[in-house]
Amino acid sequence: MRREKIFGLLILAMMLMFQTSLMAQNKREFRGAWIQCVNGQYLGKSTQQIQAMLTRQLDELQKDGVNAIIFQVRAECDALYASEYEPWSRYLTGVQGKAPSPYWDPLQWMIEQCHNRGMELHAWINPFRAKHSSTPYATLSPKSVVKQQPELCFKYDNLVLLNPALREATEYTCRIAADIVGRYDIDGFHIDDYFYPYPVAGKQIPDQALYRQHPRGFRNIGDWRRDNVSRFVQELGETIHTIKPWVKFGVSPFGIYRNKRTDPNGSETYGLQNYDDLYADVLLWVNNGFVDYTVPQLYWEIGNKAADYKTLITWWNKHAGNRPLYIGEDIERTAKHADPGNPRSHQLPAKHRLHQQMSNVQGTVLWYAKTAADNVGNIGHTLRNNYWKYPALPPLMPFLDDKAPKGVKGMKLHWTEFGPLLVWKAPKWKKKKWGDEANRFAVYRFGMGEKIDLRNVKALQKITYNPFYKVKYEKGKQYVYVVTALDRVGNESKGKKVKVSF
Repeated sequence: MRREKIFGLLILAMMLMFQTSLMAQNKREFRGAWIQCVNGQYLGKSTQQIQAMLTRQLDELQKDGVNAIIFQVRAECDALYASEYEPWSRYLTGVQGKAPSPYWDPLQWMIEQCHNRGMELHAWINPFRAKHSSTPYATLSPKSVVKQQPELCFKYDNLVLLNPALREATEYTCRIAADIVGRYDIDGFHIDDYFYPYPVAGKQIPDQALYRQHPRGFRNIGDWRRDNVSRFVQELGETIHTIKPWVKFGVSPFGIYRNKRTDPNGSETYGLQNYDDLYADVLLWVNNGFVDYTVPQLYWEIGNKAADYKTLITWWNKHAGNRPLYIGEDIERTAKHADPGNPRSHQLPAKHRLHQQMSNVQGTVLWYAKTAADNVGNIGHTLRNNYWKYPALPPLMPFLDDKAPKGVKGMKLHWTEFGPLLVWKAPKWKKKKWGDEANRFAVYRFGMGEKIDLRNVKALQKITYNPFYKVKYEKGKQYVYVVTALDRVGNESKGKKVKVSF
């Protein structure tokens, strides 16, 4: 009997430990989701239908705890926004160069929708792809760079790409980025994993002659190609920050940097390599501050023989911590594969524990948004009910700005026809000092007599771009509400509090 009692206590303790780890959350965490266009989810739909679909996805993602959307706006030197340089995307309207009807600007609409939900919006482009392999050449718009400036491109298999070795080609993409950053109130700018093309057996990149003409002192073409890409990434980051220093520049590289059999410092993996196959020296970018955040695409499962998830998250945590590190997660694979330590569960709990153990991992980006919104494998609901139950502020980026804005002013509770409304005024700031501008606010709630501790993640009610918050009416209850101001980068001011009694 005593043995049974001890066993029962052990089970209870284990359950409590699991629940504690389940509920442990970080106050600052990047919780992103990629919304892609190349999966064809917009095709055949009207403007109203696309907006309704995206609205549903955003509503579900907000419930799941997502605080940032990475929205694809350029898949093949095209545009899901109003551009004078590149044609409307066929992934939006079905025909490259055809404007949406009824007319709308998806990027501007998404910025507004995300900000209304307290989410950041990061504009995502493919930097070099000029024609997707599935796009017939005859269907390209006359406005396409492939037809306008074919000398900037090269063909590889069924792809056409801007040539990273040509200064004019990299300047072209930087000009596109400058246009987006300058005209849209985005929070981040994002590039994906396509640099030099993914290798196809028997196909050679047609740049050998150009290398021989302009080797720039490099003794092999691989180092030359890597330098081409690195110079571009550095120039792109400088372009973005010259226009708006607060816009966060991020990259989501393929999940393997190098294999150990190639480089003693590589990971114990056996797959394609960023450094050797895509000519992307991601660690150089991280360690030299060319990018503001990195999201390696760790789409494999724990236990994968060629690319084990645990091996890779440990490797990136060790080597890529000089800039905020977020992990790209494949929802479908996570749901499909069983936890090696608990065959009755999929791998989300085990992957979450690995995240908590990694000191440099500061967030997650879900691949892809629709699967989270559709609750594949119950992962969306697990996030909203457990791991991402409470809101989170974005990770700090002191290398962009490390000074907090001033606090909010004039905070009062107003009774309106819609119920009690907490309102305040943003702090004043000088336009020459962009770091002083408050563009978001965090709302906390504490019980009467409860310690006011802004580190308490359970107290954080909402992050909002609006200078007001609709308070839930609870008869007979008393609370202390605290509001802080967040600047463009996410630095937080001191709190302003007000007592609310019902």
